[in-house]
Amino acid sequence: GRLERPVHASDIINLCNEISENPLLSDYELLRTYYYDAPPSTEAIKRPVSGNEYPLALTERARHAQSLYDQLELSAGFALRMGETRLSPWTWKLKPNKVKQIMREPRELTDDDFVLDIGQKGVDIRIGLDMARLALRDTVRAVAVVTGDSDFVPAFKFVRREGVKVMLCTLGHQTARRELKAHADFVLS
Repeated sequence: GRLERPVHASDIINLCNEISENPLLSDYELLRTYYYDAPPSTEAIKRPVSGNEYPLALTERARHAQSLYDQLELSAGFALRMGETRLSPWTWKLKPNKVKQIMREPRELTDDDFVLDIGQKGVDIRIGLDMARLALRDTVRAVAVVTGDSDFVPAFKFVRREGVKVMLCTLGHQTARRELKAHADFVLS
């Protein structure tokens, strides 16, 4: 199930141990656990209405992420692969629930009506390239991928054609499309 708190390194390590101890993987030796993410932006930006400084490096999200990365990096058998975080040109967007609220009862906008418009770049491609590299070098016989993102279908197809088994771990995401599941050899919810 979903955690009601931010994810800690121990949660990730425990999940990876659970996956590697799955009976379907008992014939395989764990090479390494790759953890992919895009670190939070550390820019100093201005709030959308007040214009007050908002240093992203000092947010709870940034502090938590850095702590998580530091702990995982020092964990045996873990390798971190980092993409990048990019703010959209508009930086802020109205929260969807605030749009409906303001349409019903017009009022002045506040900083709290907005959320940062941030996107991750380069994470999915790193995962796909690592899968392909490991398969082509005959480094692995199986990969376990924790995702619900159907963008990985081409990577799954590629490594399977190279003779590598694919275990898809969806963590119970209902959004994992049928196509993604169809190109995995094993599916764990």
